[in-house]
Amino acid sequence: MTAMAPAQNFRDRLKAFNKCVCDGARLMVGQGDYGTYVAHIRKTHPDQTPMTEREFFRNRENARFGVGNSSGFRCC
Repeated sequence: MTAMAPAQNFRDRLKAFNKCVCDGARLMVGQGDYGTYVAHIRKTHPDQTPMTEREFFRNRENARFGVGNSSGFRCC
């Protein structure tokens, strides 16, 4: 079974790298990770109810395109 350990370790490292790249790409386009957001809210703001996933997505889209903010980025 020791022959399988290096292959599994490589797969685990590749999976972690892939997640890191995907998370970085999402952040570059203004789409944060909902799970990370919920964990942050529960840890640092336990008195607040986290947004739903749909509300979170809309919030990030609005922030990305400057909706309701004249100084934000607008593509059109």
